[in-house]
Amino acid sequence: MGKKDKKNKDEKEEVRDDVQTAENEQNSEEREVENDLSKEEKLEQKYNELNDKYLRLYSDFDNYRKRTIKEKSEMISSAGAGVMKDLLTILDDFERAIASNEKSEDPDGLKEGFQLIYNKFNNILKAKGLEPMNSMGKTFDIEHHEAITNIPAPSKKEKGKVMDVVEKGYFLNEKVLRYAKVVVGQ
Repeated sequence: MGKKDKKNKDEKEEVRDDVQTAENEQNSEEREVENDLSKEEKLEQKYNELNDKYLRLYSDFDNYRKRTIKEKSEMISSAGAGVMKDLLTILDDFERAIASNEKSEDPDGLKEGFQLIYNKFNNILKAKGLEPMNSMGKTFDIEHHEAITNIPAPSKKEKGKVMDVVEKGYFLNEKVLRYAKVVVGQ
């Protein structure tokens, strides 16, 4: 081989190397574009996953909120059912007492019957958490009493104390259900 052939061969190899390098660079650029696309696709996929999780969590919470509202409304509407059911027995007792009173001429029996019905009614209310206030002779307290009027106190000890109870007050589970209407000594 002559110098010329060798030179041509070297030039051809150089051209091949240049072409090979150019192809490698092009392939490298294509891979980078693919990697960039795959990074974007990965980020978009991650975004979609997180968005999906968020939407599911939000809908679960919304369903929970709706369910609890529904349960509360059902509980409120049926809360009095237990008390009403217990009071029906007293209504039955009153109906029997009224029917019995038409035929009976025994006043002591009538009194006893009404006392039994009252005791039964009172026991049911106590079982449900109702307690009467004992206000007579106690110091007037705006947290439990409602003053209807003031009267002169017979002695200095009775000033600011409850002299008379016009309407009893009641607690329901240690919370004031109805304030006692009282007359206060002054």
